[in-house]
Amino acid sequence: MPLDGSIVDDKVPHSARIWNYWLGGKDCYEIDRRVGDRIVAANPQILDIARAQRAFLVRTVEYLVREVGIRQFLDVGTGLPTADNTHEVAQRIAPETRIVYVDNDPVMLAHAAALLTGAPEGSTAYVDADLRDPERILRGAAKTLDFTRPVALVLLGITAHVVDDTAYDIVGRLVDALPSGSHLVLCDDTEVLDPDAMRTMIEQWNEAGDNPRVNRSPQQLARFFDGLELLEPGLVSVSRWRPTAAAGEPREVDDFGGVGRKR
Repeated sequence: MPLDGSIVDDKVPHSARIWNYWLGGKDCYEIDRRVGDRIVAANPQILDIARAQRAFLVRTVEYLVREVGIRQFLDVGTGLPTADNTHEVAQRIAPETRIVYVDNDPVMLAHAAALLTGAPEGSTAYVDADLRDPERILRGAAKTLDFTRPVALVLLGITAHVVDDTAYDIVGRLVDALPSGSHLVLCDDTEVLDPDAMRTMIEQWNEAGDNPRVNRSPQQLARFFDGLELLEPGLVSVSRWRPTAAAGEPREVDDFGGVGRKR
């Protein structure tokens, strides 16, 4: 049973568990594998998106810790622990970094205490909350993070689950609570490169589960950064956000994101 005492429904797919499956993880159920395989069959690029989004996380966290000096992260919708989690990347560079993970998946909470352990010099905590409840997120995070110092807010692939324009208000509320010098790291799926496949993926997901998603255009995703200084190279396919020199010119994927700084 999960840490919060809730019951896991293994008959309803969950995006965090499907994402874990696509990244090679084992913390998923038959329904997650079945839906995941169906989506991959219709849209094989989703595996590239999953890997590219994880690599985007690594590069942005490394940049913020090494170049900007960020020592606090609020990662909302983190999903299940896999390789190169936010705390692992950050604390490899600066062991004193503090990280708060937020998710509402009971399976994630069941694994959090065992798998989300960080460097003893820093702190790694988790909050059971939904993105749609920013006040609960902020209250929980304040037990670990100092909101008088810069915080990096990480929202990867999560805003798609708020299918209407209230998503902008929710993200805005979280950003408003952060001090000057904080950063927003955000990305989500688009329909730029293969619109038919990406629409089919959304249709299949929404038919299979009770946690619907929506694809947004790059212009719609850019609205999340309103009022922030969008860092170079701007809002781009996540594979093209400051790729390592060894990678050359990576192929674009239908997942766009960026990093914005709060003045």
